[in-house]
Amino acid sequence: MQDQRAEVEWQGGAVPVSTRFDDPYFSLDNGLDETRHTFLTGNDLPARFCDGFHIAELGFGTGLNALASLQAWIGAGAPGRLRFTSFEGFPMTAPDMAQALAAFPELGDLAQPLLHTWATGARDIDMGHGMTLHVIIGDARQTVPAWTGRADAWFLDGFSPAKNPELWGADLMQAVADHCAPRATAATYTAAGHVRRALTEAGFDVTRRAGYGRKRHMTVARMPAP
Repeated sequence: MQDQRAEVEWQGGAVPVSTRFDDPYFSLDNGLDETRHTFLTGNDLPARFCDGFHIAELGFGTGLNALASLQAWIGAGAPGRLRFTSFEGFPMTAPDMAQALAAFPELGDLAQPLLHTWATGARDIDMGHGMTLHVIIGDARQTVPAWTGRADAWFLDGFSPAKNPELWGADLMQAVADHCAPRATAATYTAAGHVRRALTEAGFDVTRRAGYGRKRHMTVARMPAP
């Protein structure tokens, strides 16, 4: 797993599509708006930001979600530090990542520390503005259970459950729940019944909401107060 890399083809020269999973990395309509709707609003962000807030993510991909989170963090004027941990099985090459992120010029300055450091092979990145990024490479079914962290918000952003079922199994959803801080939340673009059931069985209170664009529904989840 450590030596595996993303295999990408391009739709319209701007939208990366995984040839391994036959699925785009972000919305064909507007990937940044999709991220804001699904993962930020879905986790009640930026309203919940505070010093030490910790986001965890399944599927780092292009880094778009991390950059959108950083932009929201800056806009919120939250004090202190933001931590972002992402689990990625098939990391993109730096040139592919740069090409993908070029579709979002408003993130250009924020993307520079990511692109520069990613090209060196390092996966612990000071993004500036108080945010630290740590990308853990490997099979999430192994790396998430072995992780010692606890997240306040989870972005569940693997490829489609029908095409990438390994990232949506009940055991992994339980591992996500096991690595939640009190009152943690999770959000995902998918409303697949088996994903919602797995989150419910893991201990989340699960709700279906309106999805982004052509997606009718998405899923949000919250850990009950202890």
